[in-house]
Amino acid sequence: MTPPTSQEVPRRSYWAGFPGFYARFYAWVLRRLPSERQRLLAVTILAGGLCGLAAVAFHVSIVGLETLFIERANTAAGHSWIWWTILSPTLGGLVVGVGLTYFAPAAAGSGIPQVKVAYTLRHGRVTVRETIGKFVLCALQIGSGASLGLEGPTVQVCAGVSSMLARLARLGPKNTRRMTSVGMAAGIAAAFNAPIAAVTFTLEELIGDLDQTMLSGVIVAAALAAVVEHSILGSNPVFHVQGNYTLTNSSSLVWYALLGLLAAIVSVAFTDSLLGLRAWFRRLTGVPRWVHPAIGGAATGGMAVVALALFHLNGIAGDPYRTLTLALTGKMTVSAMAVFCLLKLAATVSSYSSGGSGGIFAPALFMGGMLGGAVGYLDVIVFHHSADSIGAFAVVGMGAVFAGIVRAPMTSVLIIFEMTGGYGLVLPLMIANMSAFALARHWRHTPVYEALLAQDGIYLPHGRGPVDPLDNEPLPGMNVDTAH
Repeated sequence: MTPPTSQEVPRRSYWAGFPGFYARFYAWVLRRLPSERQRLLAVTILAGGLCGLAAVAFHVSIVGLETLFIERANTAAGHSWIWWTILSPTLGGLVVGVGLTYFAPAAAGSGIPQVKVAYTLRHGRVTVRETIGKFVLCALQIGSGASLGLEGPTVQVCAGVSSMLARLARLGPKNTRRMTSVGMAAGIAAAFNAPIAAVTFTLEELIGDLDQTMLSGVIVAAALAAVVEHSILGSNPVFHVQGNYTLTNSSSLVWYALLGLLAAIVSVAFTDSLLGLRAWFRRLTGVPRWVHPAIGGAATGGMAVVALALFHLNGIAGDPYRTLTLALTGKMTVSAMAVFCLLKLAATVSSYSSGGSGGIFAPALFMGGMLGGAVGYLDVIVFHHSADSIGAFAVVGMGAVFAGIVRAPMTSVLIIFEMTGGYGLVLPLMIANMSAFALARHWRHTPVYEALLAQDGIYLPHGRGPVDPLDNEPLPGMNVDTAH
């Protein structure tokens, strides 16, 4: 009897533990979809729907946990709300720290760098453990009050779902890698309710070129995930802006240019603080690593107490979008928006750099909205324009800070259109976003995701540093599953 080849052995061992039902099901699929191209199309369609369901489940889980933990802490009787608001993210960080250290180290961080590593160095493989770990641990950390977003983690969860489907369908390494981009697009589309921006973000951040097969899969998955999300959670934009803001006075353009400059400064301050504090925590060897997220949680809770005491508003710990909507509709004072911008920056840096699990998309939008609204007050005071300018500047500010931090200029414009449902601020968005992007890139050439990976000793082909020629092998001395 001829011994099995080296390629057959791992495949047989992989399927050996599966129940006979799955083996028979796969044989049935092979009879009907004999070519890998046909299986790729089927898996892409299936991934779009399942990723939409996973994103909705993730979102609903976070909302439920926020209601159970941080919102109850904020409304506790008497002065006990102060201690509960600090204690909730602290305990959440402690539990998550244990989970990240001993169960799923790869579930730490925002999710975008981890997906980029999987796409570039591991043929798109995202393990089931890190997918489940990301879902559970990130939901718990955000729900308990961490100043982090769900959008980046949704990308990692959906990339895990699409990667699992690719392995079940026995797709080759090239098509398994393509399925990672499908998961990313589906995750962004479902998280932001923005399928068009999902396509551009996947192109800008992950693919980098126009692979026709990959692009078509990305579009299909983003559309299907958005349809699933719409059918369950509704088709309304993420933010309910009263009316459609437009550029009514050309003299306001000078303030939009200033907003682009300030957004670049805030973006650089955020990324430098994030990287600096993260490096400090990595040197904090006297405290166990699993305790680090609790330290960040305590700092975040303290800043949430300050915001609640001064302005009776949250948004620092817990859901930021309700408070951000007030800025987008011009219902916050200039002092409140300035303070919230600074507090959100510090709280997000604390939550993320201490080794937490959560993203930076929502905090970037929050900081941008607050910064933009504060600049809008200058437009009203100096030029005596309508108070609607405050909300319009807040909308543009979201995109400008997003562009400065994430460095995805096309996405930064499209995502604001889709999230607000308005297209009347095209020129101000282009001026502010491109200014913030260009200045931030000039001052700090390395984007934040590449800089975070570089701290872990990981260098991707489009970044600066050595590249291992073997796609599926980590670089020497590299630990892909870093806890920070």
